[in-house]
Amino acid sequence: MSTSYTTTIGLEVHAELSTASKMFCGCKNDPHNGEPNSYICPVCLAHPGTLPVANEEAISKVLLFGKAVKAKQAVFSEFDRKNYFYPDIPKAYQISQYAFPFLTGGQLFGVELTRVHLEEDTARSQHDHDGVSLVDFNRAGVPLMELVTEPVIHDARTAGDFARELQLLLQTLNISGAQMERGEMRVEANISVSKTDELGTKVEVKNLNSFRSVESAIEYEVKRQISILEAGEVVTQETRGWDEVKLKTYTQRIKETAKDYRYFPDPDLPKIDTSKHNSFNTSRLNEMLPTLPNEIRLNYKNIGIPSNQIEQLITTKSIGTFFAELVKFPDFGTNVEALKLSANYLTSDVLAEVAKGRKFTLSNKHFATLILMLLGSKINSRVAKDILIEILDKDADPAVLAKDRGLLQSSDPSALAPVIEAVIVEYELAVAEYYAGKEATIQFLVGQCMKQTRGTANPSLLAELIKTRLNKTRP
Repeated sequence: MSTSYTTTIGLEVHAELSTASKMFCGCKNDPHNGEPNSYICPVCLAHPGTLPVANEEAISKVLLFGKAVKAKQAVFSEFDRKNYFYPDIPKAYQISQYAFPFLTGGQLFGVELTRVHLEEDTARSQHDHDGVSLVDFNRAGVPLMELVTEPVIHDARTAGDFARELQLLLQTLNISGAQMERGEMRVEANISVSKTDELGTKVEVKNLNSFRSVESAIEYEVKRQISILEAGEVVTQETRGWDEVKLKTYTQRIKETAKDYRYFPDPDLPKIDTSKHNSFNTSRLNEMLPTLPNEIRLNYKNIGIPSNQIEQLITTKSIGTFFAELVKFPDFGTNVEALKLSANYLTSDVLAEVAKGRKFTLSNKHFATLILMLLGSKINSRVAKDILIEILDKDADPAVLAKDRGLLQSSDPSALAPVIEAVIVEYELAVAEYYAGKEATIQFLVGQCMKQTRGTANPSLLAELIKTRLNKTRP
């Protein structure tokens, strides 16, 4: 297969917004819970004579996203009717935006954005019921943000990474759960290949519901299109689906154009001047912005935290929020070594326990106490890890626990001297190996001393004391 083709990819991503109510009515926005068709009303069922009212909270969330990606906020915007018939569209049109979206431009993960607009989600069709299709309208009318990128992505991995970064940003802004497995974020990829500077025929692959699907579908589609062109045939512009089992795309329908949807302004919804609404005020939106992922990455990098740990802290909410609070903790937050050690314990020991189903309810105060005890050589790392795992879901005071159990680290040479003498006498062979030049034997002797002290001795001090003692009687 020829490798001289250029792949061009543009993404369209839909994200359900986490608002209290639906986009154009007062029904509860909770499409994934409750009985089917329990959060519905005449508006989202398109009963005759009903009128929509735009959700201010949804618009505010989209504009907040715009601030995060440095998009241009429209002063004038309007909603349009996108006309098409399908069982999950009760009105036979979808309220969306066409000519005047709320946002244009912007950039995320190095990918330029074309536009971001707001629309309503469709109902959910279920086709596996003894040959009968069912429709659940709980999702009908849920606020849906659609983001469109410029066609500037050239490989599947970059597309997948962009989607991951978008999910992280949506969750950081708290405007969408963006859980792909729940359908809260859905990706569509527009893919073409060409040997020239002109774009090839675009094929859209719809409703990709995992990052792996995004990357696999793009990789497959690129190979499929190149094979067609290499055979002297023509790629058909169409919409295709992705088969997770067969790992291949399949034809759904010939691709529609904007003309097919017969867009026109919705006469039931007023035009919107964002400059006249306090909720859409630029200063107010800027104040609402939290610390964004890239800013967090830079802050943690400056602390000296490794990049792999930074990504775990940013993408895992349980430990990420906990660490962010530690950074603000009095005195502790300015202790670089304490923060680096905390990041290490959180991304290794704590995360491993959480993955097993353990709850992480330990307070910042007691976690900080444990870390400072370790840094101050009051306990050793083995004791620290054991205590951490024990109190992870109990929030006990590690200082009290270590004292009551006699686990405080001994750094008193006079207290350790008898232990060292006893070990030297018991392990004469190891001592002889040390004298013969086998330096590693010291670690064995340290281990035996640690056993004798039930892990409370300072291992570094032990190593020094053992060497000093043996060198005094070296043959």
